[in-house]
Amino acid sequence: MMLRKRPDVLDLLVPLRRYARSLTRDSAQADDLVHDTLVRALERQGTLRPGTNLRTWLMTVLHNAFIDDQRRRKVEARYADALGHIVEEATPPAQEGHVRLAQVREAFGRLPAEQREALHLVTIEGLAYQEAADVLGIPIGTLMSRLGRARAALRTIESGSASRPPAPEEEARAAPRLRVVDGGAGPARAS
Repeated sequence: MMLRKRPDVLDLLVPLRRYARSLTRDSAQADDLVHDTLVRALERQGTLRPGTNLRTWLMTVLHNAFIDDQRRRKVEARYADALGHIVEEATPPAQEGHVRLAQVREAFGRLPAEQREALHLVTIEGLAYQEAADVLGIPIGTLMSRLGRARAALRTIESGSASRPPAPEEEARAAPRLRVVDGGAGPARAS
């Protein structure tokens, strides 16, 4: 009477790999699947009942590992797709933000110095109006006026009515000249 030798795991690697290749259609994925199968088998070797066909059990573990991997990939694909839609809706493309920031910087840089200083202290540094006026050494009403003109210039850019605020030298050329009249005695002086 000839005793049949119980199959060893090493003896089953070829059929496991062959079946894994049949499922995955890719040798690298098949090798990964066989590896995962052997890890699962070692972790669950306590569930192997005496008399169970080792080959059948390992093929079942391999098949289940393959099915689990397919399900995981589908869930990940759905999650990535949903996340992609959320990101597209929530975040505008970065290049538009960079262009917009460059436009704001350019517009801010073209403001007259006194408007730029006032706007910077209040909006960027977060100073209260009175604190900003104290830093600049001007009355609060003057600060408010500078802020209003700076914000108006930036709004015109935002609304598209002007491509940029005028440069300080352009603004100086466009400003009307005031004449100061000396109470009737003497010629008028241009300022």
